[in-house]
Amino acid sequence: MLNISAVARGAGFRTAVGAVGAVASLLATTPALEAQAPDTVAARLLAPGLAYRQFIDRRGPWIVSLVRVDLRRADLELRHARAHDSLRGRERTSAMARRAGADGARVLAAVNADFFDLKSGENENNQVVAGEWWKGLKVTDSPYDTYDNAHAQFALDSARRPSIDRFLFDGRAWVHGVMTPILTLNAVPTGTYEGTALFTARYGATTPHDTTRQAAEVTLTAAGHRGDTTLYVRRGAVSATSGSPIPRDGAVLAAYGARTKEVQAIADGDTVRVLLATLPRLARGRSPALLVGGWPRLLRDGRNVAGDAPIVEGTISRNAETRHPRTAIGFSRDSTTLYVLAVDGRSAKSVGMTLVELADLMRRLGAWQALNFDGGGSTTMVIDGAIVNAPSDTTGEREVGDALLVLRKR
Repeated sequence: MLNISAVARGAGFRTAVGAVGAVASLLATTPALEAQAPDTVAARLLAPGLAYRQFIDRRGPWIVSLVRVDLRRADLELRHARAHDSLRGRERTSAMARRAGADGARVLAAVNADFFDLKSGENENNQVVAGEWWKGLKVTDSPYDTYDNAHAQFALDSARRPSIDRFLFDGRAWVHGVMTPILTLNAVPTGTYEGTALFTARYGATTPHDTTRQAAEVTLTAAGHRGDTTLYVRRGAVSATSGSPIPRDGAVLAAYGARTKEVQAIADGDTVRVLLATLPRLARGRSPALLVGGWPRLLRDGRNVAGDAPIVEGTISRNAETRHPRTAIGFSRDSTTLYVLAVDGRSAKSVGMTLVELADLMRRLGAWQALNFDGGGSTTMVIDGAIVNAPSDTTGEREVGDALLVLRKR
């Protein structure tokens, strides 16, 4: 028996009859409900192509909140938001949604996203926000991996096509035809012998101090774009120490160890071409418009791969194999439908899920590819400004590092 607890609000659904029809249509497209209907359902059409539903599955028991997004609709936008619009810091998901709506856009749904450092709030994986690279890494910053590796991430390209992969940051700088690899963006490379990094104003006022290695840093002034590369002009003297000021309209190219010779050889006035991309490349070589990390991948081509996570992505048993609140994202086989999910946990009403259970649920709901986001006390879903799930922290909604927002353009 389905309990329709809310009336759809979108255009074309002006009556309760229309709302019930919309919800029925929504449920009919969900394979999970064909085998066993949930005990209760709250459903709402937030906008054409954007639907919210919450149901209770007594087999857990589990309370599940689900948002489905039609990626073909140009009036719907998926946005990656950082806490306080800063590389570091923490903020509630609901607060990030409110801030994003202050500029006139309507935020209809939001969930917490990537794992983050509890002290600094900095997220652990690559980050692209509105087409701008904020952070680039070869391996995740996570201190909990059983071995250092790159975690799976969710990307959306400029054509709104989604993908999930263990993307590596691919940074390169060319001067007079000579290529220098950029190992990290707005993060210190961890290699012992040598390394290179690019620091933008997103990092802060100055580059980080590194007293353990020889350093060379040069200031770059932005000079435009050519295709997928950014053009800079090298200005000023080469610094033999770290801690250089970062220009608001440019960047600092830093080198450590043996790589310092290449940076020292860049002359004042030289043009420096910089490419920031992913490995593997996105479809048709497109640049990511959005890139957000998680841990680990749940579904690959419709197959539950969560059980392989300890081997593939170094997950720890207390996270993967224990029931916790969960947040996840996935998309359909034809890449047109996005699924954003929150499962409550740590209560008698909803016990949470293991990663394998979460992957199974995402597949039953229609996802073909899926990724686990940060869970536990971070799991939060916001619909039309209101929290619809039950965050498990005793203090209520947790401050997190970033969030994924769904907006309707005006």
